Amino acid sequence: PLVESGGGLVQAGDSLRLSCVAFGQIFDVLTVGWFRQPPGKEREFVAAITLPAGSTNYADSVKGRVTVSGDNAKRTVYLQINSLKPEDTADYYCAGAPFAAATSNSNAYTYWGHGIQVTVSS
Repeated sequence: PLVESGGGLVQAGDSLRLSCVAFGQIFDVLTVGWFRQPPGKEREFVAAITLPAGSTNYADSVKGRVTVSGDNAKRTVYLQINSLKPEDTADYYCAGAPFAAATSNSNAYTYWGHGIQVTVSS
């Protein structure tokens, strides 16, 4: 399973780092993706990273504000979001896709975390 942490209530303009820890089976290649679902909207792709290579993929809407990174030893993937905006308010999910590229396609992901809430106040 995957477990997210680091969410909460923040102010617009702040930065936030979400963490996703992978437990259980170890895969030689694993893509971890971050998705979010704003209130009343559909889930959307944010970013993904393929480990151990470190290849990344970002949604156009967050490029320049978001950085995804991984620590193989800690089996943890991070999502750094800078210059937070109220429209970043959402439930954020990490997901795992073994032996896959850093895809934005949610159907490619097999394992999903329970999600964590991020609320950005203006």
